Amino acid sequence: MSYYKILDLEHYFKMYKKSVLEPRKFWDKIAEDNFTWYQKWDKVFEVNFEEAKFKWFLDAKVNITKNCIDRHLAKRGDKTAIIFEPNNPDEKALHITYTELYDRVARMANVLRQQGVQKGDRVCIYLPMIPELAIATLACARIGAVHSVVFAGFSATAVAARINDCECKMVITSDGSYRGDKTIDLKGIVDEALLKTPCVEKVLVAKRTNTPVIIKEGRDQWLTFT
Repeated sequence: MSYYKILDLEHYFKMYKKSVLEPRKFWDKIAEDNFTWYQKWDKVFEVNFEEAKFKWFLDAKVNITKNCIDRHLAKRGDKTAIIFEPNNPDEKALHITYTELYDRVARMANVLRQQGVQKGDRVCIYLPMIPELAIATLACARIGAVHSVVFAGFSATAVAARINDCECKMVITSDGSYRGDKTIDLKGIVDEALLKTPCVEKVLVAKRTNTPVIIKEGRDQWLTFT
């Protein structure tokens, strides 16, 4: 019987009962059968209900991007991983395969490293719903950087507050975004926000609307993959 795919309501209740009666065995099997680990856990979890402390998969090591992308390459490399439907119906939709996504995430990770982003650094991602949003998020996870995804509609004040809260070293944004038949100056919003964010060292700018923006020398760069 599958521990992972729920077939019907009866199956759900059977699995729920098993998870309650044998939680360690239940989650051990799900983790073992459905994820790729660099190092297996010593204990499935530790719980201290009095102090409300919970620890899962102690001493295990895993990279979520390996599970999101790498493990699918052998059998599903040519299958679609991301479908991008643009704002304009006249603009062509994009179908990105797992192999293409793997390549783009790897190149984005290299860009982050070249710009000085290391494991534990914080990166603010202020992008519209374009493929670069998913790619940047996965690339941060790939190298162990902490990513803070900020809705690309928030004001400069809201963006600055979120950058300062987690002391972001880098901001990834775009020249602009579309909202219906209007364009939003995302780069301009970031420029205003960065007047109050001394922690930011670099800004990467993806091209979306192809509108003119100010590129501050030494801080801003167009997002290109190497």
